[in-house]
Formats: sequence, structure tokens, C-alpha cells
Amino acid sequence: MAHMVFCVRYKKEMEGLDEPPFDSEFGQKIYKNVSKAAWDEWLGRQKMLLNEYRLQPWLPQAQQFLVEQMEDFFFGSGSALPADFVPPAH
Repeated sequence: MAHMVFCVRYKKEMEGLDEPPFDSEFGQKIYKNVSKAAWDEWLGRQKMLLNEYRLQPWLPQAQQFLVEQMEDFFFGSGSALPADFVPPAH
């Protein structure tokens, strides 16, 4: 049976992640409160942040920045887009 959560992003009961994304208290918080759909949305946002800010994800400063953005994305105001971000045209 699927792991179900009340998703903090979509404000409804949805299928949750198969396992915590991190081996930490924050990873457990995400596992208990974030749906697969919201996590997929975050992965897209994370990719955009990595590209727009030209982050090197192996650096501790970049990792801390991404964790702060993730916290805001799921549990805060939603994480602001970079000021000069232009979404790709499809």
C-alpha cells in the first residue's frame, strides 16, 4: 500500500515518497508532509536554481542554500524565483 501524506504544498491527501530523501530530521519531515508530486515539483525548482545561480552542488554553501530554499518551498512562503529568471518558452 502506498505511503499517504497530507501534502503541505497541495493541501490534500496524496501519495507520499517511498522513503525519506535524506537521513536527517529534515528528511523525515519531508517524508511525513510532502507528496511525490510536490517533490517532483521541487526537483524542477532545484534544477532551475542550480542553473540560474550556477551552483556547484558539492560545495557546502550551495548545499546550505538549497536546503534553505527547500524549507521555504515546502514549509514557508514558497521560495522566490531569481529576480531575472525567465521561464523557458515551450
